[in-house]
Amino acid sequence: MQISARNALKGKIVKVTRGATTAHVQIDIGNGTVITSAITNDAVDTLGLTEGRDAYAVIKATDVMVGID
Repeated sequence: MQISARNALKGKIVKVTRGATTAHVQIDIGNGTVITSAITNDAVDTLGLTEGRDAYAVIKATDVMVGID
């Protein structure tokens, strides 16, 4: 995966909480630090995001996105 954002923090998904249209994905990046991203339920399904899966918290400006290998 190549992206323009310089801050891609690899971690493990510890929780996925779905709402009506938006999900909150919590990624543990180590040392007790958990980053939470709000993304669409469709993105969760497309990326196959589940607890225990490795993922990246990709931070660009004021947005936090989620990426996978």
